[in-house]
Amino acid sequence: MNPIKMQLSCPMPKMDYDRITLGHGGGGTLTNKLLEQGVFDILGNEILDTHHDGAVFQMNGMMAFSTDSFVVSPIFFPGGDIGELAVNGTVNDLAMCGAKPQYLSLSFIIEEGFLVEDFWRILCSIKDACQRAGVKIVTGDTKVVEHGKGDQIFINTSGVGIIEPKAQIRMDRVKVGDVLIVSNVVASHGIAIMSVREGLEFESDILSDTCPLNHVVKDMIDEFGDHIHLLKDPTRGGIASVLNEIVRDVNLGIHLNEKQIPIDSQVKGACEILGLDPLYVANEGVFIAIVDAKSAEDIVNQLKKNEECAHAAIIGQIVADHPRQVIMRSGIGGKRVVNMLVGEQLPRIC
Repeated sequence: MNPIKMQLSCPMPKMDYDRITLGHGGGGTLTNKLLEQGVFDILGNEILDTHHDGAVFQMNGMMAFSTDSFVVSPIFFPGGDIGELAVNGTVNDLAMCGAKPQYLSLSFIIEEGFLVEDFWRILCSIKDACQRAGVKIVTGDTKVVEHGKGDQIFINTSGVGIIEPKAQIRMDRVKVGDVLIVSNVVASHGIAIMSVREGLEFESDILSDTCPLNHVVKDMIDEFGDHIHLLKDPTRGGIASVLNEIVRDVNLGIHLNEKQIPIDSQVKGACEILGLDPLYVANEGVFIAIVDAKSAEDIVNQLKKNEECAHAAIIGQIVADHPRQVIMRSGIGGKRVVNMLVGEQLPRIC
């Protein structure tokens, strides 16, 4: 994220300290300064501003609840940072349940010595991400650990949302003949992180795909209702691991077509350089939709109207053959089993 842009939209106040100390996690004057001049000032709203031990709010109807922790390294990467990632990650988890995300909690674990300027950048990024997703931070926590006992900053977010009236997103609705749609190009987030770690340079920047998907998903559910059977976001382990989880749980098979899976040419080239299979590389702004076959083309066409889903595509089908297996037809016409990721291919990716 461009730091100049953030400084213009979120100017940092003058503070009498430039690094986080253990005292900032002690619950006293320094803690209150950090919260008042930072968190509450940037993220304030009518619920958070009560400064209570928890958030009190009204919600009606079926609800979804999700939590996630973020330990990405590096914390600033092409296309985003750990703050934006933390908001989008939980927003998208709720959207995959067919919910409208509304309220988030936000907790920081900060390493002693962390630059206050970097903390401010992250807060500004969180604010921008919340505004884009249409959610509010309503409660949270801040802890500081000794130098060497953390890695700059870790973030946890939890969120609640109300299930959309037309949403019927359940694993038991997946059936033979259903079609698999991927919402955009795959593997961009993981390769954006790895390009920084490995010092790779490309003709143009490879950017993380991190973004909120709740608005796109809401429009899709509003238009196609119960034709949407299941939604999943393929973060750690990529689309291969998510699809294997699905076939395991529904006791059916998946047939994939490699040629139809959208991937940016530079991302594909980077995967080849790094010896990575893009099917196993993490995504943060992509979802898999399993839908009724008769609506699949219309759903893809609707998705493509959104910038976040410009390369949406049908990539496969649910089949009765080879239950609990994902079989892919390769670009040269052969077939191979796509297994679940074993171990950790890309550590600290989200």
